[in-house]
Amino acid sequence: MDEAGSQRGRPTAWRPAVPGIAEVFHAHFVDHIYPVHTHSAWTLLIVDDGAIRFDLDRQQHGTAGSMVTVLPPDVPHDGRSATAHGFRKRVLYLEPSVLGSGLVGAAVDSPGFDDAVLWHRIHQLHVSLSHPGDAFEAESRLAFIRERLRRHLRHLAPAATRRYAPAPQRLAGQLRDLLDARTTTGLTLADAAEHLHAHPAHLVRSFTMSFGLPPHLYLTGRRIDIARRLLLAGQRPSEVALAAGFYDQSHFTRHFRRYVGTTPARFASGRDSAQIHTRP
Repeated sequence: MDEAGSQRGRPTAWRPAVPGIAEVFHAHFVDHIYPVHTHSAWTLLIVDDGAIRFDLDRQQHGTAGSMVTVLPPDVPHDGRSATAHGFRKRVLYLEPSVLGSGLVGAAVDSPGFDDAVLWHRIHQLHVSLSHPGDAFEAESRLAFIRERLRRHLRHLAPAATRRYAPAPQRLAGQLRDLLDARTTTGLTLADAAEHLHAHPAHLVRSFTMSFGLPPHLYLTGRRIDIARRLLLAGQRPSEVALAAGFYDQSHFTRHFRRYVGTTPARFASGRDSAQIHTRP
């Protein structure tokens, strides 16, 4: 799949000077398909045009129109267009502390809310974030959005806590900790097996059953998260490739394009050309 076929226009991304917001991302994709991955942040998504279909923790969901979607940290999900016409979306990646870990189960259980008021407030926040001098306004809007999201999720939290039990098997948790510690320095499956005194196949099976994706995809997703932050901080793609743990520039570009839908260079240039997409 070439890039021209997978997107219209150039995705824009930047890190605003607003506490709690790790990244702003705007994109228009036609046939780009996100692989199963996780984020260390909360994902707050609105769709301007089209519709998105996604699996979250192996359950299928969709979002369009006035739906607001919130995906919790460290829970596997994918994404693709629900139609042949693609979709236009705006995303805020929120630091984990913005909503807290206690609401993860509720978001897994019910990640979408049909709330036109909340949708419009998120739209207004995106507009504020495009103007560097409006940080106080953006912080105020984020405070409202946070409380409204928490209100939605709190109603679901008691039941969701019973249904969603993210506690991993001990071995899977140990492997995740090892991957987190070695994200940028790297390790082989044989290294991990020797370190944890487990058979490689058992390691992979245990991790996949506990977290919903195999360890190599988890590791790649973590590296992509690091790369996004470094690119938005102004580092060059050639520097980011090795700093984030990729073998070389080609290896980095191939995975980045698959996970983000654009090349590292285009992603980095998008921070200087953020566009505001208004709702029709």
